[in-house]
Amino acid sequence: MGTIELTGLGRSFKSTVAVRDITLTVQDGDFLVLLGPSGCGKTTLLRMIAGLLEPTTGRILLDGADITEQPSKKRDLAMVFQSYALYPHLSVRKNLGFPLRVRGLGKDEIARRVVDVAESLEIGHLLDRKPKELSGGQRQRVAVGRALVREPQAFLMDEPLSNLDAKLRTQTRQELTALHRRLGATFVYVTHDQVEAMTMATRIAVLNGGRIEQLGTPEQVYDRPESVFVAGFLGSPAMNLVDARVVSLGGRVSVTAEALAGDLWPGATEDLDVVLGFRPEHVELAEASSPRDGIRVSAVVDIVENLGGEQIITAVTGSSRIHMRSSREVRVAAGSEIALRVSPEHVHLFDRASGRRLEWIPEDVPTETARHDVTVAVA
Repeated sequence: MGTIELTGLGRSFKSTVAVRDITLTVQDGDFLVLLGPSGCGKTTLLRMIAGLLEPTTGRILLDGADITEQPSKKRDLAMVFQSYALYPHLSVRKNLGFPLRVRGLGKDEIARRVVDVAESLEIGHLLDRKPKELSGGQRQRVAVGRALVREPQAFLMDEPLSNLDAKLRTQTRQELTALHRRLGATFVYVTHDQVEAMTMATRIAVLNGGRIEQLGTPEQVYDRPESVFVAGFLGSPAMNLVDARVVSLGGRVSVTAEALAGDLWPGATEDLDVVLGFRPEHVELAEASSPRDGIRVSAVVDIVENLGGEQIITAVTGSSRIHMRSSREVRVAAGSEIALRVSPEHVHLFDRASGRRLEWIPEDVPTETARHDVTVAVA
């Protein structure tokens, strides 16, 4: 078992609040990624779980047992650091066996576990080498192996791939995903890299300013962001976000902005200042045959970036810049005027004051069946 429960967890450094009132349950077998920009509190949160930092407020439970006051060495948790933290004077074999020697296990048991873990990570041929004789990827495997050999209740990883080059990072990411699937163990993984989060996690906690902005599966946080921050943080390029106004017009909910307008769906709403969002992959060129509903944008092409299998078109409309992801078969040139369209089902609306997602619930439909896949304000 490896269920981790955080209740009201917080941490302050003098007058700076790094983590604010985090309540979260990491289920046994979860691969939870703590995702966010630098300074959002994700590493501080992980270090509190590991016992390397004392919380200012709140409690930490591991399988129901309160470990808030326990020192790190008594917590059945294994930490993998960004810097690998290998002992340079010890061989790979001795680095892997070190935590078992500290726990007083017998030589035969240590040797068995070390060989088993080394073979599972394909580093058995490196056991007699020193860390300085290894590549970055090999060092990372040794660091992971040192955690694995303990057979802990959960693994904690603090940006373990950030020191690797792009190709090796992709390979190691896939290896960690396969390892999690094979072990069925609990992982709590810190990163600022959204690709790592989207490809590895069973759930993602997006942090901002020491708080959890959204917790959900990778599909939930990407397809249905709960705030402007989440919408703008996830995606490359990120979601297009434009200040707009939602109004009722001719029995339909409509949206207007600078060089942008469109009907969304039948209904009525109070007039609201919103942030309109839509992802680059949902933007298309508006053709004469395109449906009349949806958002229409008049823009001027600024940049066309060829990414090989696709291209990113950046266009300017009023004071906003719109990103469109398309195949290379779409032929446009910098400086040309284009008309763009976004279908209603791909529109996201957020309250401009609070930054939170808006839901549209028609007054004559039961609440439990009314929620539109696309969201807008309540009438």
